[in-house]
Amino acid sequence: MKRLAGLSALALIISSTSGCGWLWGEEGYFRDRGSDYLEATQKPPMQLPPDVSSAKRLDPLLPIPRNVADDNVKGEFEVPRPQPLTAGADISDFSLQKSGSSRWVLAQRSPAEVWPVARQFFEDNGFRIAEERPQTGEFNTTWQRFDELSASMAKRLGSASSSSDNEVRARIRIEPGVQRNTSEVYIVTVERPAGSTAEQDFPARSNNTGVDAILVDEMLASMTRSAEKGGSVSLLAARDFDAPSRVSLSEDGSGNPVLNLGADLDRAWSSVGRALEQGEWRVEDINRSLGLYYINLAEKAETKEQPGFFSRLFGSAPSKEEREARAERYQVRLSKVGESVQVTVEKNINTVAPADVARRVLSVIQDNLG
Repeated sequence: MKRLAGLSALALIISSTSGCGWLWGEEGYFRDRGSDYLEATQKPPMQLPPDVSSAKRLDPLLPIPRNVADDNVKGEFEVPRPQPLTAGADISDFSLQKSGSSRWVLAQRSPAEVWPVARQFFEDNGFRIAEERPQTGEFNTTWQRFDELSASMAKRLGSASSSSDNEVRARIRIEPGVQRNTSEVYIVTVERPAGSTAEQDFPARSNNTGVDAILVDEMLASMTRSAEKGGSVSLLAARDFDAPSRVSLSEDGSGNPVLNLGADLDRAWSSVGRALEQGEWRVEDINRSLGLYYINLAEKAETKEQPGFFSRLFGSAPSKEEREARAERYQVRLSKVGESVQVTVEKNINTVAPADVARRVLSVIQDNLG
């Protein structure tokens, strides 16, 4: 009870002195120290006594930058938007990724740019392409003996195989990466005794890890060299890689417009994003995990053009409040339905967009998918 009374008395004293400058004012114990750095001055560098020597040079631990803001500027300051990170010149566009026994190449390039480089690597090393499907990002090689490949490749693969007399076949798969404009390249091989005619299906995951690892390492080195020379883009893959096999605009049971795409979800996401970028509206945000593109029909697509001098001078550019007042925001949703993907337009998670708006948006997407 005495303890409770003491705490109450302390609280009363603190509340009664809340207006006292010694406690909360500029000179108070609990004053705001957030701007103390503005009063800081640069001190002379540390000097060692004449009779003391140091093998290590004494450098400032926290040097003051040369270019600092003027602390005499008054008025409001708007923090600028952060600039996108730029990769250093010594960082390669291609890197090796590992997870357990699996190895693959991560490329900071779109699948359309990676396709010709990967294909060229296999052809340069003596592999013959048996089948290629740019629309799914896959190509396979034929059955070949190791001695039919290039000398260096035959030697390396033969040493990793159970028998240098075996025949080998490879499947290369190029998938869109988790981040936009990146790709992941996977290699899976199968082997059989030379002269055998038995067909073997490619496993879902690599089990011929020795041969697969060599091919991944060699392909990574080849891609890096190709990037240093400029590389190339496959127009066929660029056009067909994420293009759905079929596109149809119809209505669901409630009469709402629906765009049906014959593609898996990853390629549908890529193709719809590309179609929206070519459209006339602004894509304000995306949510890959929910399959949502957020668009604003009242704003034009993003451009790098800045308003001219007279536009800024006479205030013809709309303010942020004006843009918010006229905004027409909708969300484009991609949903997996069986073997296809349905694209719909919503006002929000609980409300579908008006039929005329949805049909207009989906029609533009359909036209830009080609």
